[in-house]
Amino acid sequence: MLRIGLFLAFLVVPVLEIWLLIRIGTVIGGWQTVALLIADSILGAWLVRREGRRAWAALQSAVQSGRMPDRELADGGMIVAGGALLLTPGFLTDILGFILILPFTRPIARRGLAWFLRRRVQVLTARSPYGPMFTPGGGFQRPDGGARGHVIDGEVIEGEVVDDSRRRDA
Repeated sequence: MLRIGLFLAFLVVPVLEIWLLIRIGTVIGGWQTVALLIADSILGAWLVRREGRRAWAALQSAVQSGRMPDRELADGGMIVAGGALLLTPGFLTDILGFILILPFTRPIARRGLAWFLRRRVQVLTARSPYGPMFTPGGGFQRPDGGARGHVIDGEVIEGEVVDDSRRRDA
């Protein structure tokens, strides 16, 4: 399903971008459309630089305080992805890039990304031949469905492993 979505995105998005560029060009003019694309690229580069510095400072302060920088790492990744989208010419990718970069739209994008990744992990673990390996509260569970921390029946026998293969060959 993800492959089909990516295929359609790489097929449909460029066609929509060209169509939108032509439509905007017929309304405001060709040179004005190019100037608008250049202006939003300059604005995007400035925003990427500013928000990238903020994300870097937040990441450093989280690491120095000993806290897991999960939100900061997600923000940094979204800023990089938004910057890449702003590099591609077109208004649709620029809108999505600005959504990923702007500080007041980034939390919404972060929640959407977390939802997507959570769904993706659920799908992948459901397809695993061993069944779900992670419990919802974190931690591992046995492949046979045993409870977390369950001890397999039997007693522990102290011992030593001996390589017996050389004796059989002789």
